[in-house]
Amino acid sequence: MAVSAIKLNLAAALVLVAGSVAAQNYPVRPIRIIVAYTPAGTTDILARVIGQKMTETWGQPVIVDNRPGANGNIGTEYAAKAAADGYTLLMTTAGVHGINPSLYRKLGFDAVRDFAPVSLVAAVPNVLVVNTALPVKDVKELIAYAKANPGKLSYGSPGVGSTAHLSMELFKSLTGTNLVHVPYKGSAGVLSDVMGGQIAATMDNLPAYLPQIKAAKIRALAVTPAQRSPALPDVPTVAEAGVRGYSSSAWFGLVTPAAVPGDVIRKVSTETVRILRLPDVSARLSELGAEPIGSTPEEFGAHIKAEIAKWARVIKEAQVELQ
Repeated sequence: MAVSAIKLNLAAALVLVAGSVAAQNYPVRPIRIIVAYTPAGTTDILARVIGQKMTETWGQPVIVDNRPGANGNIGTEYAAKAAADGYTLLMTTAGVHGINPSLYRKLGFDAVRDFAPVSLVAAVPNVLVVNTALPVKDVKELIAYAKANPGKLSYGSPGVGSTAHLSMELFKSLTGTNLVHVPYKGSAGVLSDVMGGQIAATMDNLPAYLPQIKAAKIRALAVTPAQRSPALPDVPTVAEAGVRGYSSSAWFGLVTPAAVPGDVIRKVSTETVRILRLPDVSARLSELGAEPIGSTPEEFGAHIKAEIAKWARVIKEAQVELQ
């Protein structure tokens, strides 16, 4: 064997050993979880729940660092440029790692190339609700009514490019319906106007709408994931209601900068999955209307790529783009 080849093999072996040692000792100092949104939202709460349990296990502080702005892009770009040592994590979302790569013409990061997946953490279903005065009782009736009244029904979302917006655009694409999008600055206004009849429908995150659904002030027609929500067990999924192939939800997961050693990523992933199986954590997430998931890095990586491809098709057909 040539001397140069021996040197290369030795160098590779030393890298593997160093990575293994780093994982065994990890963590030896505080960890940051970047949240690219404001405090008290679902992303922030999930990061704090996971961080607290990691602190209890590893004996090192896990600090949540909120860096909101630009639909999550500011904090995400910051995380992408952090040191690849395993001490900076990002609690990402379906918006950042599923929608934004196709929604924005220019981003300061590449959602796939600049990050390494750790674990899918949780999913929050969206729910299709309508004003109770609308003469529809299920999804098939809504589709028929919308086709009979093209362009006359409106739906609200918390903003352009939100999962609520694009979930409904996916619905429109698969059903051949024409509902007019009305963007709001948050879910509170959407809920108020669906209840008041100013807009006909929305397909927004379930937690904010659940109390009014149970009070019969709005009508739930379907939930958007592939499985029914335990919070609304009698409400079918959109796919069950007749829209074949439909699946959409707001999801959250942990990623790191791309060059973090694989052994460290695996250690964080294993701990995250363990945390999500704890009864008190499952109960806390259920209060949020969230389903704990947990996955391997490989599974989460495949999920991200599939989500980017799905939303790219929806965004192209809906002709949505932000600068």
